[in-house]
Amino acid sequence: MKEKQGQLREEVKQLLAQAEAADEEEDRRYGNKPGDELPEEWQRRETRLARIQQAKKVVEQRAREKVAAEGKSGEEVKKAKPADKGQYNFTHPDSRMMKGADGFVQGYNAQAAVEPEMGLIVGQLVPQAANDQEQLKPMLTAIEQQWGQRPKSILADSGCCSEENLKHLEAADEPEKKIEGYIARGKQKHGEYRQPCKRGPLAKGATLVDGMKRKLQTKAGKAVYAARKCVVEPVFGQIKQARGFRQFVLRGIHKVNGEWALVCLSHNIRRLHAAQQA
Repeated sequence: MKEKQGQLREEVKQLLAQAEAADEEEDRRYGNKPGDELPEEWQRRETRLARIQQAKKVVEQRAREKVAAEGKSGEEVKKAKPADKGQYNFTHPDSRMMKGADGFVQGYNAQAAVEPEMGLIVGQLVPQAANDQEQLKPMLTAIEQQWGQRPKSILADSGCCSEENLKHLEAADEPEKKIEGYIARGKQKHGEYRQPCKRGPLAKGATLVDGMKRKLQTKAGKAVYAARKCVVEPVFGQIKQARGFRQFVLRGIHKVNGEWALVCLSHNIRRLHAAQQA
């Protein structure tokens, strides 16, 4: 956008000079007559330039919001600047560039929480961030709002493992709201063998993340977390592979949220129907 903005300004400047010269020539030949419309070529460039300027404002605002979400001071928020590779999609501005299994795509990060007994989706949302670290708290809120109760325990992959998220699960100020968490510390390759955890207390100064790593290395922790591949992964497999839902057909974050909610609702209806037939 920076390069194109300078190029468009130069082209507009040249077109203005050409228009002025043509206007003087026409005035000399035909007299001074008022014209209400700009030349078509100039209109196109002016419109593109205005769209680029608006896009830059949006990208800059996103950078400030990101810094504000990190708890930085007001002065740091004001000085926040987007990265030179910051992106904006002109045809679908609510979407974001994300890395998927097949490479980078322009899209959203659809999330779902699944209960283990019947495989029902108990919470769903569509954030615009590719990183899952910021999605655990919103998902817990979604579960309470959509399912009507707070979970007693939760399994999540390594993308959600952070000190902030683990503190939130501990709920130090409200012990009755504590959630037993089983969140992977890092990705484990298929067939990779991990040594069992050493006995005894954690080392002095150990973090909550260190504690979670130790927890999942215990025999009980491994057994609990192993259930995740039998609870959540099949649901996404059924939605994407069996039903062929691999991309949203609507645009805009509100419409996409509605579309994903409908997909999750249809999954639950199928699961309930299958349970009645059993």
